Amino acid sequence: MPVLRAGWSTQAFVHWPFRPDQVQALLPEGLEVDTYEDTAWVSLTPFVMADVRTPGLPASARGLPTFAETNLRTYVRTPDGRDGLWFLSMEVGSPLMLAARAVGAPYRLGRLRTSRDLTAVSYAGTRWSGGASYRLVVRPGQPIRPAERDVWLTSRWRAYTSRFGRIWETPVEHEPWPLCEATVDAVEETLTTAAGLPAPGAEPLAHFSPGVRHVRLGMSRPRPCTEDAEGGGTRERSR
Repeated sequence: MPVLRAGWSTQAFVHWPFRPDQVQALLPEGLEVDTYEDTAWVSLTPFVMADVRTPGLPASARGLPTFAETNLRTYVRTPDGRDGLWFLSMEVGSPLMLAARAVGAPYRLGRLRTSRDLTAVSYAGTRWSGGASYRLVVRPGQPIRPAERDVWLTSRWRAYTSRFGRIWETPVEHEPWPLCEATVDAVEETLTTAAGLPAPGAEPLAHFSPGVRHVRLGMSRPRPCTEDAEGGGTRERSR
């Protein structure tokens, strides 16, 4: 049963490789860095949130006004093998999303902009406190049939946060991402260094998606203590 419905549109995925130990140092106890072919990845994901509503609202009723959000995320596993996302930062233009801080979501208010011309999509944002910022221009290309790494980098069905000394898990469901090739024309950002990482040292890998319309976020729940989690469950296949 979802507690929130929304649409995510005009989404870019810009991914940088990092050493696993660099990412692991930023994770709380109870989460392990997930890797693809022994490499950790950190992704900048700007997008537009549309039609945000609680499940009880009828389809004819208007949701919240559209607003921009930009996340810096990495990929993690729990000791019992459940994979998901860990957000290093979450920039948002709507104060209403700050309510998710109650379960540890690291939302910060900022001034965010998204624009599009005939060939490119531009994203920019500046955090109101601390001054971290980004500017990204991507050129969407042709639709692709996602390969294994494309799916690994874009499709996760739960997010983890930390609050009150516990790891919280939030499930998410939506239709598969329609992915396109993407070329990064420009990227300038200080979000990675603000999160405690070195500046990316490699050219990014990028995807673009027009978005998904039927996003369903479930109730956030605290996970069992580490000792309990290690004592049961089935570990998912390691990638």
